Amino acid sequence: SRRHKLYREELNLTSAAAPLPLRPEASWLQFHLGISRDGLYPRSSPAISRLLRDMQDFSTISADYSQDEKALLGACDCSQIVKPSGVHLKLVLRFQDFGKAMFKPMRQKREEETPEDFFYFVDFQRHNAEIAAFHLDRILDFRRVPPTVGRLINVTKEILEVTKNEILQSVFFVSPASNVCFFAKCPYMCKTEYAVCGNPHLLEGSLSAFLPSLNLAPRLSIPNPWIRSYSFDGKEEWEVNPLYCNTVREIYPYSNGNRLLNIVDMAIFDFLIGNMDRHHYEMFTKFGDDGFLLHLDNARGFGRHSHDETSILAPLSQCCIIKKTTLLRLQLLAEPDYRLSDVMRESLLQDRLAPVLTEPHLLALDRRLQLILKAVRKCIDTHGEAKVVANDTRPPEAPVSDRVKLTT
Repeated sequence: SRRHKLYREELNLTSAAAPLPLRPEASWLQFHLGISRDGLYPRSSPAISRLLRDMQDFSTISADYSQDEKALLGACDCSQIVKPSGVHLKLVLRFQDFGKAMFKPMRQKREEETPEDFFYFVDFQRHNAEIAAFHLDRILDFRRVPPTVGRLINVTKEILEVTKNEILQSVFFVSPASNVCFFAKCPYMCKTEYAVCGNPHLLEGSLSAFLPSLNLAPRLSIPNPWIRSYSFDGKEEWEVNPLYCNTVREIYPYSNGNRLLNIVDMAIFDFLIGNMDRHHYEMFTKFGDDGFLLHLDNARGFGRHSHDETSILAPLSQCCIIKKTTLLRLQLLAEPDYRLSDVMRESLLQDRLAPVLTEPHLLALDRRLQLILKAVRKCIDTHGEAKVVANDTRPPEAPVSDRVKLTT
């Protein structure tokens, strides 16, 4: 109602506008209602299939900067975010049925690798990495990455002509090649040299569905215990102390429950995509300490297919624990009939920007999967399977209070 009032005042409309109905069958709403303790969506969810189609087909009705870019413009507190720059431009696009998605434009061609001399924290953000991460997360049965699709966006009709943000309007220009371009507005590295351009209007990008608002579904952002040093020469304790996990195990909430096992899941996922930039993770507060970890912001994955950054696996190799369900899924995907690269290739063909990954990136998944299984075997040889493989296939026991009610 507040938005409608502001909109009517802006257009100088005095008559009351009828409120927009919220359709119960809207894919955005069904996605949000399907979030549970087990993941962001159920297996084989028809609502997710509809949501992916809607993000590909629906027309945009507005466009705006994300909170990160607004922070750089002084609209919110910059101290709570890792400061982005112009090369990491992203926008919030809105659709009918109150749909909202994060748009990340193409920055790097699929066949290009991240230069060897790049630090992970200055790497490009790749739209195809966001798309591929969603598919891999679903194949691993984690279901912790928001639904993501690739889409060709007409930057003139679907961004410039629908945005009400005057700053965003002001950064559009026509390049010498007659392509429509735009760039981020911020204090540094935000110039025309760092613009993204259509061809002449169409631009590839990824669209990731927004999660429910923090008012409806509060989330915590928690530093990763295996966070990397964001300086040119510093090292964190885990990088120099092979017994670091012993310290982590003594600290709440890693001293009991599933949190440490979920950290290992996240490390396995990041190692497969080559993501070194997992400085924080988020959780829904509703599901308590044992809730799943959200695997957000995966655009720095799939940068170098020729290099396997084994330090990402530190939580697994140092703690020597893994969920049984995760291990079984990895072992299945190592079988010739269900090879991970083949399953990913087939899954990614569903996206309209296919091929999303080049063949070397797909084959790198098989190689990295073998390195994960090798690390697990080493742990089992050292500590025994009973201590390494955590049986999470058993149904959880009811709390004592519930058991008392059942028996009485």
